[in-house]
Amino acid sequence: MKVKEAKEITGSLTRTSKMPGLSYSLPAWECKTGSKLRKIKNSVCASCYALKGNYTRYPAIKAAQYVRLEALKDQRWIAAMVAQVIRQKYFRWHDAGDVQDEAHLQKIFRVCELTPETKHWMPTREAWIKDHLDSKPENLVIRFSPPMIGQKNTTWPNSSMVVESGATCPAPDQGNACGDCRACWDPGVQVVSYGKH
Repeated sequence: MKVKEAKEITGSLTRTSKMPGLSYSLPAWECKTGSKLRKIKNSVCASCYALKGNYTRYPAIKAAQYVRLEALKDQRWIAAMVAQVIRQKYFRWHDAGDVQDEAHLQKIFRVCELTPETKHWMPTREAWIKDHLDSKPENLVIRFSPPMIGQKNTTWPNSSMVVESGATCPAPDQGNACGDCRACWDPGVQVVSYGKH
């Protein structure tokens, strides 16, 4: 499948200036767990970065996210995603939004399996995914993100957290870019901490 055709099926992917490759964005308004956490004070989702800034400043970004959400129903979605991801060395799932259901998760797993040379990273607040870690592809790092600021989780092989101070993510000190850091994609790094946005 040609990339042009693939984009017509899935919607375009996102290229953030911070990260070393393409990423995939869904509307944060449709997060299953996040939509509940947004109502809880001091939760990470109460000040969700994907519900402000450029995500809301430009209507086309939100519209594109909803196109991607609808595209999940297309039978050709896996093949179309593979066509776009296969040349990427690094790929991030959900720079906004989260996994919608088990069918969505299994589709992501299949894309990862079909792009074995790509290192995939997926943060999530969907705790039920832990039941599926045994079947995830080796080239996918899933980082569970606990709901509250300052909350750490070490029951998953990999996780992340948001902190008020002492973040391990170096991006804020290097032009808000990953630079040569690849900790998020590294299964050997158990916890990555990010400063509160």
